[in-house]
Amino acid sequence: MQVSVIVLAAGQGTRMNSDLPKVLHQVAAAPLLHHALATAQNLDPARIVTVTGLGGEAVAASATAFNETVETVVQEPQAGTAHAVAQAAPLLAEEPGEAIVLYADTPLIREDTLRAMLAARAKHAVVILGFHAKDPGRYGRLLIEEEELLAIREFKDATPEERKLTLCNSGVVCVGAKTLFSLIAEVGNDNAAGEYYLTDIVELARKRGLSAGVVLCDEAETLGVNTRAQLAGAEAAFQARARADALENGVTLTAPETVFFALDTHIGRDAIIGPNVLFGPGVTVESGAEIKGFCHLEGCHVSRGATVGPFARLRTGAELAEDVHVGNFVEIKNAILDEGVKVGHLTYIGDASIGEHTNIGAGTVTCNYDGVMKHRTTIGKRAFIGSDTMLVAPVTVGDGALTASGSVITENVPPDAVAIGRARQVTKVGLATRMFEKLKAIKAAKAKGQ
Repeated sequence: MQVSVIVLAAGQGTRMNSDLPKVLHQVAAAPLLHHALATAQNLDPARIVTVTGLGGEAVAASATAFNETVETVVQEPQAGTAHAVAQAAPLLAEEPGEAIVLYADTPLIREDTLRAMLAARAKHAVVILGFHAKDPGRYGRLLIEEEELLAIREFKDATPEERKLTLCNSGVVCVGAKTLFSLIAEVGNDNAAGEYYLTDIVELARKRGLSAGVVLCDEAETLGVNTRAQLAGAEAAFQARARADALENGVTLTAPETVFFALDTHIGRDAIIGPNVLFGPGVTVESGAEIKGFCHLEGCHVSRGATVGPFARLRTGAELAEDVHVGNFVEIKNAILDEGVKVGHLTYIGDASIGEHTNIGAGTVTCNYDGVMKHRTTIGKRAFIGSDTMLVAPVTVGDGALTASGSVITENVPPDAVAIGRARQVTKVGLATRMFEKLKAIKAAKAKGQ
């Protein structure tokens, strides 16, 4: 079955009180738009078209950043949802198969819900996603009779009796692509708002003798974002769902309410995630790995059996192989740590490659930046880097080599060699006592005002 998806992203979002287009505000470290695109992409669609409006260039750039195959069109002026969908007609009107209309400011719609709508197309020409609202408010109401959807009544146009209904319209539509645009062409704007409503396609379809039906979802899926408060609510709802999904999939969360996921976080079964862990974009944690408390991860990959933290930060490009240990107050950036590497504590590893079973002592720093360019540090297998070693890149430490504690390493170290880069210690017997006595005398004199 071929599917095309239209994502409406032209809303102004004036209630956000922001210079940023509404759909570019973030939930789970990703723009609202990306949530809709991710759900759409999971359907393996033939085409995805995003309809932009205010801030269209930024929205279009965000869409193509998510997936370069996403196409964009502009709605100008913004004259209603049917008018927005019509902007995609030049691209999709002749496409075979199904068309689904999503909204970029409704980030929580599930893939399973859309697949249920596609399945319902076997019975109905037009399928609408509906939900029972605790507080229907200004939602459009679904008018049904048995299993047939008779019409969708916008709140502004609803009668007092119709406004009492709790079955509401989410706005999400599934219909054959050719039928959709054929119906859209007949939509008028003779209504209270003077806009072209996508919802009118239900009555237009029935006038043609076509069937319309409803697929129900939980109200939480339909949460739309129009204010900062609703954005915060969407974040909370996403995190609650992500935590529940992780637990269901065999991940241990020792304090679930304190763990925060990104849209694209992937965690394998039997992984253990401690309290107060924050996942930024682009993180994969394999099965059996452990992320201890108070860690921040982004753009990284943690392999099976690895342990991270507590109080560690993995930045973009950090690649941890199996059984790697990264301890407390360690930061890793753009670095590859091979199997069995240990970086226990108080260390910065940036722009580096570290061979298997190498030990990195406390306080080690790869000095990767010269003020203009970044440089790489390469450390071989089974090396031992002593505590408080400064590795001034570009530099290579060979297999089995050792650096003495407190060393500044500015030259390559051959395999199996010992590198010492520190000043020779000088010990002066009895000098400490004499110095302290002198300092105490100075202090006492100052106290007496001398």
